[in-house]
Amino acid sequence: MTARSSVASSGTPLERAASPSVWSRLWNRNAGGYLFLLPWFIGFFGLTLGPIISSLYLSFTNFDLLTPPDWVGPANYVRIFTADPKFVQSMKVTFLFVLFSVPLKLAFAMAVALLLNRGMRGLPLYRAVFYLPSLLGASVAIAVLWRQLFAGSGIVNQFLANFGIEGPSWISNPRYSLWTLIVLAVWQFGSPMIIFLAGLRQIPQDVYEAASLEGANKWRIFWKITLPLLTPVVFFNAIIQTIEGFKSFTPAFIISGGTGNPINSTLFYTLYLYQEAFSFFRMGYASALAWVLLAVVALFTGFSFLTSKYWVHYDE
Repeated sequence: MTARSSVASSGTPLERAASPSVWSRLWNRNAGGYLFLLPWFIGFFGLTLGPIISSLYLSFTNFDLLTPPDWVGPANYVRIFTADPKFVQSMKVTFLFVLFSVPLKLAFAMAVALLLNRGMRGLPLYRAVFYLPSLLGASVAIAVLWRQLFAGSGIVNQFLANFGIEGPSWISNPRYSLWTLIVLAVWQFGSPMIIFLAGLRQIPQDVYEAASLEGANKWRIFWKITLPLLTPVVFFNAIIQTIEGFKSFTPAFIISGGTGNPINSTLFYTLYLYQEAFSFFRMGYASALAWVLLAVVALFTGFSFLTSKYWVHYDE
């Protein structure tokens, strides 16, 4: 009887592992690490996870910041996909922007990286100069400068006038307004360029030497060696830049004055979401728009990973 009571009091190994003494020892051992992580935990739960869960709830409500949220179920999503022409227009503009800006930016970034990889003098200086637009490109000041460049009497048209060419008002003409934003996005090629340059430095030089001895020219070396070995970097840059393209907001907001004009030709999806939230105070509807954008980005990312096995080559 005594032996049974002693066994019962000792408990199972799982119960002993969960005893307060064990947890207290674990806390005493890792307390310093938890305290260092505490600011991150506060930021994650208070500024990231909490707002995400709140926006998901609000996407099923009517909410104007002044009255309590009114539950409407999936009505916001039904309206988005069946009765909102501005949603369709903003999606069209955003997809066109991503479709043209991302490939052009990546191509330009790769071309500059290939040039810098040749071992030219002053490489750190050139690398810093080319990277600078990526640091400034999303700022309000650069967007204002871009608006001045492409205005009807802006610097671009003044330059064209020297050759007898009368340029249009690029930002107020719906035929050209979106392209000014695409050019601005391509100008911010510094970040992918640095990543491409790092990838080029990882390609073994003996591979190039062997190809040269076989008589391969530079164009063939690029297509058969450089580009296949660089596909993981291309894949990474494509994912990151596409997500950034879908999130683009500041240039369209500044250049169009927050309207998306002319004729909604610069109405980015994020700009339309901003209008619904902070111009019309339809926070519930704006939350639904945000979750649709999240779904679109997630679908694109998932599709990219599924298809990457057919064209991304990893050196094993």
